[in-house]
Amino acid sequence: MPVSVDNSQIIYDALKSVGVELMSALPETWLVHLVRMGEDDPDMKLVRLNKEEEGVGVSAGAHFAGAKSVMLMQNHGFLASVNGIVSLAQLYRIPLLMLISYRGHMGERDPWQTEGGLSTEPILQSMGIPYHLLSDPAKVEKEIREAQTLAESSMRPVALLLTRDLMWED
Repeated sequence: MPVSVDNSQIIYDALKSVGVELMSALPETWLVHLVRMGEDDPDMKLVRLNKEEEGVGVSAGAHFAGAKSVMLMQNHGFLASVNGIVSLAQLYRIPLLMLISYRGHMGERDPWQTEGGLSTEPILQSMGIPYHLLSDPAKVEKEIREAQTLAESSMRPVALLLTRDLMWED
């Protein structure tokens, strides 16, 4: 899988620059380098999840402890997390930064990913979650900073969708 190490590093450095101290994740192909970077960094706490919805509770706990966090997940994991997002993060106004690998979007090669890709943006919209597609490595730092700022000022979830253009090296 030609996942970009360089662009993963740009994303990771941007997360660190906004003060993220805790990452939660399950194994996911497009996020493999980000997870490894978090695991190798003694200043980052990586919480490995059994299911994505657990990340909502982990991020809520981090927030109440005064730490910034990010949930890393695939869009199918986001879809599996909707209950936790609605009943915890949105209800109790938890700033929740979500980085979501946008599988099933333009250029998708795996047919089993396509349904999640078709559902991701409409679900985010129906939940009132602001989101943005990340595709240009030169804009990643600014876009992550803006997303983290919005999550904190609105005390709500915000999503960044990591596109194939950003995550893959062809």
